[in-house]
Amino acid sequence: MELRTLRYFVAVAEELHFGRAAVRLHMSQPPLSRAIRKLEHDAGAVLFERSAAGVTLTPAGVVLLEESRALLDRADRMRVRVAAAAGAATLTVGILGDSTDPGAMRLAAAYRRRHPGVEVRIRETDLTDPTCGLRAGLVDVALTRGPFDETGLTVCELRADPVGAVLRADDPLACRDRLTLADLAGRRWFQFPEGTDPSWQSYWNGGEPREGPVVRAVQECLQAVLWNGTVGMTPLGHDHPGELAVVPLTDMAPSRVVAAWNGSDPNPLIRSFVRIATAAYRD
Repeated sequence: MELRTLRYFVAVAEELHFGRAAVRLHMSQPPLSRAIRKLEHDAGAVLFERSAAGVTLTPAGVVLLEESRALLDRADRMRVRVAAAAGAATLTVGILGDSTDPGAMRLAAAYRRRHPGVEVRIRETDLTDPTCGLRAGLVDVALTRGPFDETGLTVCELRADPVGAVLRADDPLACRDRLTLADLAGRRWFQFPEGTDPSWQSYWNGGEPREGPVVRAVQECLQAVLWNGTVGMTPLGHDHPGELAVVPLTDMAPSRVVAAWNGSDPNPLIRSFVRIATAAYRD
């Protein structure tokens, strides 16, 4: 059994859908289906029950999933240790805006414990590039928020944060328990510069065209609210100055915290990073 085929199998087992797994692997469905059929032949067991209702793992598939994850993890750790011994283990991580998220703190500690020989370089970027330099080749993996154009990228959701409207504390709406986007109609919102990813811009403007000051960084957003009474959105649970209030927005989809990287088969350092990040952000 080849490691690549086992990675294909794990993707199908986690998605329980050949089409979604193919998208995740950046490949078409027919070769994926052929690879899984060959794996079943080599294993001498049916791994998936296929029906009109969908795909489910057989008892043999459940065992192979557990063993595959363990084997792939061991293979990745071996490669990382060899690279570290050769002095070639470096991972550049792009982080968007506020890097003080507790999930990011847990991730840093866990990754350092797991890979003490790996040099991790952090590149913090502003809000104008949600991929944190990924498309420009400046980072290996991005720890960021969606939505953005995912063409050519693999994206793994780590957490989904409810969002709220950030207002000045003396704003008439600041005393409300909750708000809707309709409550904010006609208000000025902060904007991102021209050329910013349209999906990203649209989400942080509540899905509608807005007018307001152009900002690039988290602190500029908060200052626009403090100085001008501008309205914006922020994930709930972040610490803000007492002069600001955050009121939950009931009709906005959560903000997705994601890890993103180029292509479908990342190097072992990235694979390990994503696995550790998944645990750290869901802790």
